[in-house]
Amino acid sequence: MHKDLQEILISREELEAGVKNLAGRISRDYEGRCLTVVGVLKGCVLFMSDLVKNVSVDTRLDFMMLSSYSGAHSTGVVRILLDLKESIEDCDVLIVEDIVDSGLTMEYMLQNLKTRRPRSLEVCTLLDKPSRRKTDIPIKYTGFTLEDKFVVGYGLDYNGLYRNLPYIGVLNKETIEGKKTCL
Repeated sequence: MHKDLQEILISREELEAGVKNLAGRISRDYEGRCLTVVGVLKGCVLFMSDLVKNVSVDTRLDFMMLSSYSGAHSTGVVRILLDLKESIEDCDVLIVEDIVDSGLTMEYMLQNLKTRRPRSLEVCTLLDKPSRRKTDIPIKYTGFTLEDKFVVGYGLDYNGLYRNLPYIGVLNKETIEGKKTCL
Protein backbone atom coordinates (compact mmCIF):
# COMPACT_ATOMS: atom_id res chain seq x y z
CA MET A 1 0.00 0.00 0.00
CA HIS A 2 1.22 3.52 -0.83
CA LYS A 3 2.43 5.59 2.15
CA ASP A 4 -0.08 8.43 1.43
CA LEU A 5 -3.11 6.13 1.76
CA GLN A 6 -5.05 5.21 4.86
CA GLU A 7 -6.60 2.08 3.29
CA ILE A 8 -7.18 0.15 0.08
CA LEU A 9 -10.90 0.07 -0.73
CA ILE A 10 -10.89 -1.97 -3.95
CA SER A 11 -8.04 -4.34 -4.77
CA ARG A 12 -6.53 -4.96 -8.19
CA GLU A 13 -8.33 -8.32 -8.34
CA GLU A 14 -11.69 -6.80 -7.41
CA LEU A 15 -11.23 -4.11 -10.07
CA GLU A 16 -10.43 -6.72 -12.72
CA ALA A 17 -13.51 -8.80 -11.84
CA GLY A 18 -15.74 -5.70 -11.74
CA VAL A 19 -14.52 -4.46 -15.13
CA LYS A 20 -15.06 -7.89 -16.73
CA ASN A 21 -18.57 -8.00 -15.28
CA LEU A 22 -19.40 -4.57 -16.72
CA ALA A 23 -17.90 -5.52 -20.11
CA GLY A 24 -20.05 -8.65 -20.20
CA ARG A 25 -23.22 -6.67 -19.51
CA ILE A 26 -22.33 -4.06 -22.12
CA SER A 27 -21.50 -6.74 -24.71
CA ARG A 28 -24.89 -8.41 -24.18
CA ASP A 29 -26.80 -5.12 -24.27
CA TYR A 30 -25.14 -3.91 -27.49
CA GLU A 31 -24.86 -7.26 -29.27
CA GLY A 32 -24.96 -6.82 -33.05
CA ARG A 33 -24.43 -3.05 -32.83
CA CYS A 34 -21.45 -0.74 -33.06
CA LEU A 35 -20.81 1.20 -29.86
CA THR A 36 -19.21 4.64 -29.62
CA VAL A 37 -17.37 4.76 -26.31
CA VAL A 38 -16.68 8.30 -25.09
CA GLY A 39 -14.09 8.46 -22.35
CA VAL A 40 -13.97 11.37 -19.92
CA LEU A 41 -10.29 12.29 -19.60
CA LYS A 42 -8.04 11.93 -17.76
CA GLY A 43 -9.43 9.65 -15.09
CA CYS A 44 -11.10 7.16 -17.44
CA VAL A 45 -7.94 6.03 -19.22
CA LEU A 46 -7.04 2.91 -17.21
CA PHE A 47 -10.67 1.85 -16.67
CA MET A 48 -11.73 2.49 -20.27
CA SER A 49 -8.72 0.64 -21.65
CA ASP A 50 -9.46 -2.46 -19.58
CA LEU A 51 -13.19 -2.18 -20.27
CA VAL A 52 -13.02 -2.01 -24.08
CA LYS A 53 -10.48 -4.85 -24.18
CA ASN A 54 -13.20 -7.02 -22.64
CA VAL A 55 -16.18 -5.75 -24.69
CA SER A 56 -17.01 -8.12 -27.55
CA VAL A 57 -18.93 -5.70 -29.83
CA ASP A 58 -17.38 -3.35 -32.39
CA THR A 59 -16.38 -0.07 -30.76
CA ARG A 60 -15.31 3.39 -31.81
CA LEU A 61 -13.38 5.41 -29.25
CA ASP A 62 -13.50 9.14 -28.66
CA PHE A 63 -12.71 11.40 -25.72
CA MET A 64 -13.82 14.54 -23.95
CA MET A 65 -12.08 16.41 -21.17
CA LEU A 66 -14.20 18.36 -18.73
CA SER A 67 -13.22 20.01 -15.52
CA SER A 68 -15.04 21.11 -12.40
CA TYR A 69 -12.37 20.31 -9.79
CA SER A 70 -9.69 22.27 -8.05
CA GLY A 71 -7.64 19.96 -5.81
CA ALA A 72 -10.05 17.85 -3.76
CA HIS A 73 -13.14 20.05 -4.25
CA SER A 74 -15.63 20.57 -7.05
CA THR A 75 -16.01 24.19 -8.11
CA GLY A 76 -19.50 23.57 -9.54
CA VAL A 77 -18.49 25.23 -12.84
CA VAL A 78 -18.01 22.76 -15.70
CA ARG A 79 -15.67 23.58 -18.58
CA ILE A 80 -15.04 21.57 -21.78
CA LEU A 81 -11.28 21.40 -22.24
CA LEU A 82 -11.35 18.87 -25.13
CA ASP A 83 -14.33 18.01 -27.32
CA LEU A 84 -15.20 14.97 -29.44
CA LYS A 85 -13.37 14.57 -32.75
CA GLU A 86 -16.18 12.62 -34.49
CA SER A 87 -19.94 13.11 -34.86
CA ILE A 88 -22.14 10.94 -32.65
CA GLU A 89 -25.36 11.58 -34.58
CA ASP A 90 -27.40 8.33 -34.89
CA CYS A 91 -24.76 6.42 -32.84
CA ASP A 92 -25.14 4.29 -29.74
CA VAL A 93 -23.00 6.21 -27.26
CA LEU A 94 -21.64 5.02 -23.94
CA ILE A 95 -19.94 7.61 -21.73
CA VAL A 96 -17.17 6.02 -19.65
CA GLU A 97 -16.31 7.91 -16.46
CA ASP A 98 -14.01 7.06 -13.58
CA ILE A 99 -16.30 8.43 -10.84
CA VAL A 100 -19.65 10.17 -10.49
CA ASP A 101 -20.09 12.07 -7.24
CA SER A 102 -21.97 15.40 -7.31
CA GLY A 103 -23.23 14.55 -10.81
CA LEU A 104 -22.87 18.14 -12.03
CA THR A 105 -20.18 17.36 -14.61
CA MET A 106 -22.09 14.34 -15.91
CA GLU A 107 -25.35 16.28 -16.06
CA TYR A 108 -23.64 18.95 -18.15
CA MET A 109 -22.06 16.33 -20.41
CA LEU A 110 -25.35 14.45 -20.94
CA GLN A 111 -27.18 17.67 -21.83
CA ASN A 112 -24.41 18.64 -24.23
CA LEU A 113 -24.23 15.26 -25.97
CA LYS A 114 -28.03 14.92 -26.29
CA THR A 115 -28.01 18.00 -28.53
CA ARG A 116 -25.81 16.03 -30.96
CA ARG A 117 -28.67 13.55 -31.58
CA PRO A 118 -27.17 10.15 -30.72
CA ARG A 119 -29.40 7.08 -31.22
CA SER A 120 -28.84 6.17 -27.57
CA LEU A 121 -26.82 7.70 -24.74
CA GLU A 122 -25.87 5.81 -21.57
CA VAL A 123 -23.39 6.22 -18.70
CA CYS A 124 -20.88 3.69 -17.38
CA THR A 125 -18.93 4.64 -14.28
CA LEU A 126 -16.34 2.67 -12.41
CA LEU A 127 -17.23 4.35 -9.10
CA ASP A 128 -20.45 5.95 -7.89
CA LYS A 129 -20.79 8.14 -4.77
CA PRO A 130 -24.57 8.65 -4.48
CA SER A 131 -24.26 10.33 -1.05
CA ARG A 132 -22.58 13.33 -2.79
CA ARG A 133 -25.18 13.63 -5.56
CA LYS A 134 -26.55 17.12 -6.22
CA THR A 135 -28.51 16.10 -9.31
CA ASP A 136 -30.18 12.92 -10.52
CA ILE A 137 -27.99 11.10 -13.04
CA PRO A 138 -29.18 7.99 -14.91
CA ILE A 139 -26.24 5.59 -14.60
CA LYS A 140 -26.85 2.33 -16.49
CA TYR A 141 -23.56 0.62 -15.58
CA THR A 142 -21.86 0.99 -12.19
CA GLY A 143 -18.77 -0.92 -11.14
CA PHE A 144 -18.69 -0.05 -7.44
CA THR A 145 -20.69 2.17 -5.07
CA LEU A 146 -18.64 4.07 -2.49
CA GLU A 147 -19.13 6.00 0.72
CA ASP A 148 -18.09 9.65 0.79
CA LYS A 149 -14.29 9.22 0.91
CA PHE A 150 -11.65 10.88 -1.25
CA VAL A 151 -10.24 8.07 -3.37
CA VAL A 152 -7.29 7.76 -5.76
CA GLY A 153 -5.75 5.11 -7.96
CA TYR A 154 -6.64 3.28 -11.17
CA GLY A 155 -6.92 6.60 -13.01
CA LEU A 156 -8.25 8.76 -10.18
CA ASP A 157 -5.90 11.46 -8.97
CA TYR A 158 -5.21 14.15 -6.44
CA ASN A 159 -3.34 17.10 -7.95
CA GLY A 160 -2.27 14.85 -10.84
CA LEU A 161 -0.75 12.14 -8.63
CA TYR A 162 -1.69 8.53 -7.78
CA ARG A 163 -3.40 7.68 -11.12
CA ASN A 164 -0.93 4.83 -11.62
CA LEU A 165 -1.88 2.89 -8.48
CA PRO A 166 -3.35 -0.50 -9.52
CA TYR A 167 -6.11 -0.31 -6.88
CA ILE A 168 -8.52 2.23 -5.37
CA GLY A 169 -7.38 3.69 -2.06
CA VAL A 170 -8.44 6.37 0.41
CA LEU A 171 -6.04 9.30 0.65
CA ASN A 172 -4.80 10.35 4.09
CA LYS A 173 -6.18 13.68 5.32
CA GLU A 174 -2.62 14.84 6.00
CA THR A 175 -1.76 14.36 2.32
CA ILE A 176 -4.79 16.39 1.20
CA GLU A 177 -4.10 19.14 3.71
CA GLY A 178 -0.42 19.20 2.69
CA LYS A 179 -1.50 19.58 -0.98
CA LYS A 180 1.32 17.34 -2.20
CA THR A 181 2.33 17.79 -5.85
CA CYS A 182 5.26 16.84 -8.09
CA LEU A 183 6.04 20.49 -8.79
